[in-house]
Amino acid sequence: MGNQVIKLSTASQEKLKNLYHKYAVTPPPYATFSAKTPGFVVTIYQSGKVMFQGKDAETEAVKWGTPAEKKKASAPNTILPEGFSDWSVIGSDEVGKGDYFGPLVVVSAFVSRNQIALVKELGVKDSKQLSDPEIIRIARDLHATIPYQKATLHNSTYNKMQRTMTQGKITAIAHNAALHALIEKLEQKPDAILIDQFAEKPVYYQHLRSERDVVRDDVYFSTKAEGLHVSVAAASILARAFFLKEMDKLSQQVGVTLPKGAGAKVDQVAAKIIQRHGQDYLQKIAKVHFANTKKAINLNERRL
Repeated sequence: MGNQVIKLSTASQEKLKNLYHKYAVTPPPYATFSAKTPGFVVTIYQSGKVMFQGKDAETEAVKWGTPAEKKKASAPNTILPEGFSDWSVIGSDEVGKGDYFGPLVVVSAFVSRNQIALVKELGVKDSKQLSDPEIIRIARDLHATIPYQKATLHNSTYNKMQRTMTQGKITAIAHNAALHALIEKLEQKPDAILIDQFAEKPVYYQHLRSERDVVRDDVYFSTKAEGLHVSVAAASILARAFFLKEMDKLSQQVGVTLPKGAGAKVDQVAAKIIQRHGQDYLQKIAKVHFANTKKAINLNERRL
């Protein structure tokens, strides 16, 4: 069994809690949070240290940071070639993976070396530093400036795929689909491709072993990739904008504002939707394998 320990900021701890809320279990002594997923157990301790245990511990820990016991001696998550930030690169990122309501959206965006300054001038930076209105405004400018391709897995499609696939595999397939479609329509060959890492490279390609037209040439993977090349930041902003648009559509269809994330507010809203439209309706608007579904069912039953 693998065992990885990292140190996370309070903000990153909250992000982790929101992402794995659906797998939450009673934490051990001196811990503030613990979740048990099919591939690993994650525990946040009062000290700020976070422990990942299980067969997928190393793969998951690397998404969040450098192992604490190796921090001084270890190399960066990915060592990119010198001058990489000035290359012509396709960046690829996804949005919606940790949200109960709404689709999974992947965008691959190409920023050539002679467009880097312009894209930065449009306000492109780490999407976590931008408000939703800013993201929508910048995405509108990017739409008219750079080539990109999106792959949107609406909830009905996502839920069908999830019956036989892990979320990691679904995400890998969506990234590859967006990348392949973008490369097909580009007139210029990119110097490289950078994917915001959600799985280690061998795991990513293992997910794609049954897919056709797998993109393999000059592909790099790194966590925090938005800060390594502006193309990834652009892809993230576009993906976020499309996700927000889809959430607005779904909210209008349901007649209630659908909250983001996977917290307690989500459980309450899902319970109301079950009461109004029935449990099967969630297949159209939510990722039903999240623990929120069971929690919402229980909440609804208590109201009867």
